[in-house]
Formats: sequence, structure tokens, C-alpha cells
Amino acid sequence: MTLRRPPRTDFATPTRRDALTGLGVVGAAAILPRRAAATGGTTLRIRSEAPLTELDPAFARAVTDEEVLAPIYSKLIQYRPGREWGWQLDAAAEIEQIDKRHIRFALRDDIGFTNGFGPLTADDVKHSLERIADPATGSPNRADLGAFLRVQTIGEREGVIVFGDPFAPIWTIALPYLAGNILSRQALLQAPDGRFSDRVLASSGPYMLPEQRAGERTTLEANPDWRGATPGFERIEIVPIADQMEAETAFVDGDVAFTEISLGSVPGYRTGVPRDGRMQVFPSLDYVWVGMNLDNPKLKDPALRQAIQHAIDVPTILDAAYAGAPKPATGILPPGVIGHRSESSVPPTADFVRAIDLMKESGARDVSLTIDLPDERAFVKAAEVMRTTLAVIGVTLEIRTHAPETFWSLGVEAKGDAWQDLELVMNRFSMPPDPYYATAWFTQRQIGVWNWERFRSNEFDALHDAAFQEADPERRGAFYERAQALMEKSGAYRFLTHGARPVVWEADLRPALRPDGRPLLRYFERI
Repeated sequence: MTLRRPPRTDFATPTRRDALTGLGVVGAAAILPRRAAATGGTTLRIRSEAPLTELDPAFARAVTDEEVLAPIYSKLIQYRPGREWGWQLDAAAEIEQIDKRHIRFALRDDIGFTNGFGPLTADDVKHSLERIADPATGSPNRADLGAFLRVQTIGEREGVIVFGDPFAPIWTIALPYLAGNILSRQALLQAPDGRFSDRVLASSGPYMLPEQRAGERTTLEANPDWRGATPGFERIEIVPIADQMEAETAFVDGDVAFTEISLGSVPGYRTGVPRDGRMQVFPSLDYVWVGMNLDNPKLKDPALRQAIQHAIDVPTILDAAYAGAPKPATGILPPGVIGHRSESSVPPTADFVRAIDLMKESGARDVSLTIDLPDERAFVKAAEVMRTTLAVIGVTLEIRTHAPETFWSLGVEAKGDAWQDLELVMNRFSMPPDPYYATAWFTQRQIGVWNWERFRSNEFDALHDAAFQEADPERRGAFYERAQALMEKSGAYRFLTHGARPVVWEADLRPALRPDGRPLLRYFERI
């Protein structure tokens, strides 16, 4: 991956002048201007790698869910399309950081909810955020709000967001991502169990979701009550296609106008995109690693774990599994995100001499281990390379693949005892553009939930808690660099790659994309 950027520093705290002049963190302008004329019945059909799983932002987990929720709901701020991470105003006409624990906002007066649920008010903002923060709700996105306490309303359209402690990721995660979606308080009060489970009772964005069935394509329709800039399409169809090659075939056949493609296809597409289309390769916010279960008796010896680290050859894995396109990872934080390390403690190229010495130090003989991973071509290829290189130091590796619904329950204690049998796991997480969202899953609080390595470090937990309260980007970055070093020192992690996200689209389409290539559908247009 050739697209590399220095650590970001432009998610600074916005001031009142920033909020009112529109020059905020990265130019907090109003919603991107779009063609005002009607689109004449146009339909956009794009591919998503997974179907919509949740209609309610409080319970959505996947970035593919957010890609659907963002155009049908409103937020105070939205991610801004482009190559640099930043945000722009959405439902907020003004927003300012009063001090480290208070953010004032004033809402636009032209956003309302469908189905007669009235204007979007400060009370809706209050209910939406406090609902997610309330432990009784059981929202998996509660952590995205950090030390959020409440919203104090000041009239119908103004309010103050109150935090118990400073929380820097408010601008990069909480407000522009899943937890920031604003729902109608009155609609939620009428919804079964107080949540949007089967249908969206009220939406407020440029699109709405008339009907949705689990596992099927998602169809968005232009919201006739929307008073902002005219949506780019009257209809958007989102087709779930899990397999990359099938997605590419769908693009070549004209069945979809936009899709991610496999890294292996990038060299061929550089000579010409089918149907005179366009291609761009974006840096990914994913992170892929091999983890080791510290509570498994086979992996108790740190010397053995370190031997495995040094016997995994990352460049060979990237050549075999990713067509050599991405760079080796230096941790869980990719280039462009605060806290990215310029290099890792364990070099990416295998050091078999060092690994064999560590094996001797451990005293282990005839070691046999299993590695569990999702049933994806790249992961299987990577595991096959690992099996070959680990054999050099006397470790036999058995590869076990799983369908997604099985894999994502393996390390979760609430799902049974499978976590006790985990030895090595190849995993991939995705993240918004803030390091808080990456380190949060490896604290001791997450053992048996997402911390499948069962990694324990009081220093790591303290760094995570201190870093999200730190406003200075340089100091925050130092905290996160140290945290990743602790992960690597434990021997429980071998960082592999962040991958890359190549996408293609039809020549007459103007996609609006995040800096990681993810679509922002509310801003898509035809040229």
C-alpha cells in the first residue's frame, strides 16, 4: 500500500469561532452542496460485503450497518468525504467545545422526522445519547461515548453535552459514527421494547428505509420530507455479496455500480477498469493479527510465544494472501491515525535463529497447535504460510476455518466454553479513525468479550484510560505507541497488516468516500 500519511493532528477541539465560521477542525462546513435538480427516477445499485443486521443505532455493531443508517438518520456532525479524516455539520447549525467537559450545540430548524413525528429537537438528541449511555439499554456502543453523562437541553433546539471526564474521541467516533445517530424520542416510545427492531418508525435523513428483511438487499428511497439539498438518487439498492470475486463479476456485468475489489485484482485493473470505470486504492482502517490465548496451558511460556512471533514471516504472508499490495502492520493503529508506530518491536521478516533460540529457552518439544480463523481465502493462505514457517522451529500447526456466525462466538465466554480451547487465532477488526476504538477491545474489561488473547496489563488499561482524556495529539500518540509495545511484549500478538481497500465505480458516478474508501451514501451523485 503506497498511500501513507503522517499521524493525524487535525481532529483538534473546535472553538466557538471554528463553529460559527465553518473553519473548524478540518473546515466544519455545512452539508456538501449537491445538484439541486430532481434526479428523474434514477437508481443506484451498489455492493456491500454484508447485509444490514440492525435498524437501531444503539445495537448496530458493523460498519456496513452504519453505511445504511447514516443516510436515513441525522447526526450533529457527519464524516466529511475526501482523503483526509474530518467532519462537517449535519443536524447542528453550530457546535462548539466550551471546555474539556462541555459541548454546546444549536440545531438547524429544517430537519424533521417522517411519519408525522415532528421536528428534530434537542430532546431527541438528549434521549438518543442518554439511551445508548444507559447500562440498562445494553447498547454495545456505550463505550463509544466514553465518560458521557447527559445532555442539558436549552430550549427546543439548543443543548449542552456534558462529560464526567474529558473525551477526545467525541469528534472522531461518538458524534459522527454509530452512537451519533439521532432517533425520534416519540417514535422510540411507541416502538416495541423501545427499539427499532423490525422497522424504522421515523427517519430524518435524505433517504428513508421503507422495508427491510434480514439477509436481503437493502433499498433506500429519497425522503419526500427532506428539506436539505436534493438527494443524488431517488432509490439506492444495496446488494449484499460476501465474496469479492462474485462482487467483481457483478460490477463487470453491470449489476452494481460500486464495489470493493480484491487486492489480487488491482494489478489487472490498473491497466483498465471494465466498462470504462474508475479505480482508487484507499488505506484501510482494518487491522489483522495473530493472537495467542494466554490462558491456554500450551501457551503459558512467554519464550514459546515469542518464538512463534519471530517464526511468522509477514512479508511472505502478504505476498501469498494479499498479492503483496499492503504493507506490514506495526501494531493495531494504521498510518494516518494518532499513535501509529513507525516500526514494531518484532521485525516483520521472520528471524528463525532467534525463534529457535527461544524454543530452546522454553524447553518445548514437538509442539502442536491449532489456529482458528474465518473461512476467507486471504486468511487461509496466510495460515498456510504460517504452517510452513512454524514447522521450521518444530511447531505443527492445524488450521481450522469457521463460517462468520461460528467464528465470532469462539472467544466469547457468554457463548459457551469454546474460548478455553482457543490457541492461536487470526483475527481482523475494523475501526473509526481514532485509536481509542482500537485499544478499547484489549483491556482487561474485555476479557471473554473481544479480548480473546485474555491479555492482562494494568499499565495498558491505564494508558487507554489516560489517552482518551488527552487533547494534545502528540501526548495521546505517545500513550498509544506505548500501549501497542506492551501488547507485542506479551508475546500474545503478531501484527500482520492493515490491508488496503481498492474500490471501483462506473464512469458516470461521483462516489463520496471516507478516507478508507467506505461509502458515504448520502453524498453519492451521478455526474
